[in-house]
Amino acid sequence: MTSYELMPANSRVWIYQSNLPFTEEEVPEIKEQVKNFATNWVSHNKALRSHGDVLNNQFIILMVDESQAGASGCSIDKSVHFIKAMGHHHGVNFFDRMSFAFKIKDELKIAHRDVFAQLFHNGEINDSTLVFNNLVKTKEEFESGWIVPLKESWHAKMV
Repeated sequence: MTSYELMPANSRVWIYQSNLPFTEEEVPEIKEQVKNFATNWVSHNKALRSHGDVLNNQFIILMVDESQAGASGCSIDKSVHFIKAMGHHHGVNFFDRMSFAFKIKDELKIAHRDVFAQLFHNGEINDSTLVFNNLVKTKEEFESGWIVPLKESWHAKMV
């Protein structure tokens, strides 16, 4: 596995958000599993220059430097299978695209789209609330646009 710092800005990124936070006891095991997956991730029998990590006890991040070898459909399928297996093993769902992650007073929260919209209408969150944009595609976008104010994110269309 390649260190995060050595991954180029145009590295492809996938972010998987868990519907529940990982416990402090689970995080080291999950980090090790993600590291092992990234270390052994291949595309057409060629090792991918990749990185994986667990962030905020809620997200699994996978990254591939496609300048050396691109992530093929089969290798992407392997990563999805890995994430599904992780979810099953830990009793979480990484594929609920209608749950949004955001911060209230520096605390990470998850809410279903309907609840998120209600929080906005009730004034509990606003245009300045920080949201997690899990749709970023590259390391550069990840660094500049993963956590952004609601008004600057696609989430604004949902409230």
